Amino acid sequence: MALTLEVGYFNSFYVKRIAGFDSNGKRIPLPSNNGFGTPTSGSQIQTWISPIVGNEAEDWYIEESRIRGGYNNLSTDYGVKAYLVADEPNQERRSSSLIYSGILNSRTGINQTNQFSVAEEISRTVDPISGSIQKLFAEDTNLLIFQERKVNNALIDKDAIFTAEGAGLTTTGKMVIGQTTPISGEWGIATNPESFAKYGYMKYFVDVNRGAVLRLAGGQITEISNYGMVDFFRDQLSTVLNTGSVLGGYDLHSKVYTLCISPTNRYDSSSSKTLTYDENSKGWTSFFDYKPETIFSSRGDFYSTKSTTSSSLVFEHYSNNVNRNNFYGVNNVSSVQFVFNPSPTAMKTFKTINYEGTSGWEVTSLISDQTQFDETPADSGNWISHVDSILGGGPIIPTSLFGSITTNTTNGVNNTYANVEYISNGGGTGLAMSVTVALNVVTVVTVTNAGDGYVAGEVITLTNTTTGASSIGGTDVVTITLTSADVNQATRIYSYDEGQYAANGVNYRAGFDRKQNKYMAVIPNNTITPMPGEVVFGNSMTGIKAYYATVTMKTDATTDPGGLKELFAVGSVFA
Repeated sequence: MALTLEVGYFNSFYVKRIAGFDSNGKRIPLPSNNGFGTPTSGSQIQTWISPIVGNEAEDWYIEESRIRGGYNNLSTDYGVKAYLVADEPNQERRSSSLIYSGILNSRTGINQTNQFSVAEEISRTVDPISGSIQKLFAEDTNLLIFQERKVNNALIDKDAIFTAEGAGLTTTGKMVIGQTTPISGEWGIATNPESFAKYGYMKYFVDVNRGAVLRLAGGQITEISNYGMVDFFRDQLSTVLNTGSVLGGYDLHSKVYTLCISPTNRYDSSSSKTLTYDENSKGWTSFFDYKPETIFSSRGDFYSTKSTTSSSLVFEHYSNNVNRNNFYGVNNVSSVQFVFNPSPTAMKTFKTINYEGTSGWEVTSLISDQTQFDETPADSGNWISHVDSILGGGPIIPTSLFGSITTNTTNGVNNTYANVEYISNGGGTGLAMSVTVALNVVTVVTVTNAGDGYVAGEVITLTNTTTGASSIGGTDVVTITLTSADVNQATRIYSYDEGQYAANGVNYRAGFDRKQNKYMAVIPNNTITPMPGEVVFGNSMTGIKAYYATVTMKTDATTDPGGLKELFAVGSVFA
């Protein structure tokens, strides 16, 4: 009977070689005892190789007998395998494109967010002329795409169709990112996505390139920097460099958009400005002394962060556990600036000033309008402007301090420290100084910027800003207690408490006094030089003559420090 025997093999090979060619080009066969030209032993192979001249490696050939045969092959391999070919294997950066991955199913636990299918069109591109994409914000079934010079709206899981009349409709679609349409207006977010903040249906952001602060609501962009602050933002935003920051956030406590402009970087607070926009009043309501590094809201409370030399801290604003107007451990002075301008076309003499509110407010500056420009003698060729009357700017620290200095006298570090940081227990701000330590003792304190609001008795604590050095004065801190000799008390209208003095046993007030439930004071004249035609000027007369007057009021440093200071209304008696 017939029997089928299965022989297991992967493949078999036939190895051969040529011995060469004669002078006529005829092939010289290999000697063999089996007639097939194949070697029978290793010694025979060596015998064949010896007389052959030429490329011996190429004189050997392999032929497969099964599966895949190749005539006179020099080698064999596994054959063709399936693989992908990338036309351009180099990395490509597409700054104006979007790409989406697979889904994350929280119910089943399937996570495909690391999968990007090459078989599907999963990328979307916006107009690259409008710059790179800086910010994405998803709202309901829409995706806001903020570019440097444009804002776009893209559909999510929706398709857009149009009727014969051109009306737009939307319907459920399979596309993750659907049709992209630009929002009208040549506005963008520049390279400052940190300025973005949202509340309800309103989105706020800043376009540094166009010097504007913007609000996006209802599919339209409004330039809110035009609400009385167009010049300010034009000038300030033009100073923001590539390393600068325009930090934005929404204050849920007071319902205002908070903005901090830092021309160099957000960690340099020396030139930063913080202010807020109130939607209800449609205006910018206030400047603030704090310079945050990050701002955010949570559960109706407003927070900011600030780094120190040793740590980074989170601060809660509007807290009752600290003094009012205290930011990052420093007490600050509140100030209000406004303009008296009744009967704009009539020349007036402002005689008194009054306000309704709490005690503790003082007038540090009251300046009249300018008389335009007058020509000096013809030989000079110059033009000068005049200010009719000036009420001086408050306490001023001279170029050197004479107050008491307390320091460690044994281990101070001999050095000169410039732009020394400080902490004041009063209301003074803006002070800048350099300190020289010699023979382990503070020998020189030079004021480089006088600041404002300092009074006698105020204590200033110095801190070290020199990298790698020990504390000024060694292990002990350096404190300066201001005396009356340190502070130049310029002309001002004192607060109710600070203006009190006694003469011949009678109490008087050199500033605001309470009358008829108001705080009232006479406006002293502090004109330095007489105007043409003036006979009486300066402190020999009361009041200032002007069409309008610019007034600055501040809280003092002694009346209920850190307490509530309210200001409801301000008025003036004029003739």
